[in-house]
Amino acid sequence: MPELTPLEIEALGLSLRVALWSVAVSLPFGLAVAWLLGRREFYGKTLLNGIVHLPLVLPPVVVGYLLLLLLGRQGPLGSWLYATFGISLPFTWEGAALAAAVMAFPLMVRAMRLSIEAVDQNLETAARTLGASRLGVFVTITLPLMLPGILAGAVLAFARSLGEFGATITFVSNIPGETRTLPLALYSLIQTPDGEAGALRLAVLSVIVSLAALAASEVLARRLRARMSG
Repeated sequence: MPELTPLEIEALGLSLRVALWSVAVSLPFGLAVAWLLGRREFYGKTLLNGIVHLPLVLPPVVVGYLLLLLLGRQGPLGSWLYATFGISLPFTWEGAALAAAVMAFPLMVRAMRLSIEAVDQNLETAARTLGASRLGVFVTITLPLMLPGILAGAVLAFARSLGEFGATITFVSNIPGETRTLPLALYSLIQTPDGEAGALRLAVLSVIVSLAALAASEVLARRLRARMSG
């Protein structure tokens, strides 16, 4: 691919920033929810599981609209954030990261939940009988054994965040330099006369970035498995 244009550099940089922040912010919550769903039985577990996976079945535009209702300046949570901390998420790149995180959250939780369910609980029980605390068992046994699942969940969420479109454009609009990520920039070029060539370049760039992320995750996963088996 020839040298990137300013538009492509801007959209790529913003997409990477949004995707990285969406993963970084949602990872602790994803781990907590995965552990809760994978290791605990409680009243309302089915409801919580349904809410977590709701973004997978709802149209992304609906998710973006609900975020706008909740976090807009007039929304119940958005008005409080703005009045208390001066934070306004709609029409900002931070809002784009939040929308991407919400859409990618089910994939992250699913991967980590499968990983934690595969951990042999007899190892944890043995550590507990030897005097280890619950937190110590989790940090020294459970967490290392589920690292491949955590990595898989983070990469899936990152890739999903890179391609997020519907919730993003509904919640934060398509603002050049602020919220115009790769998918939104591609959409803008499709709507522009003679923009097909630029749109194709952005599509190819998106594929390259996504494949690079998946390849990097595969390399890291192999090294992690090799270190754990060694």
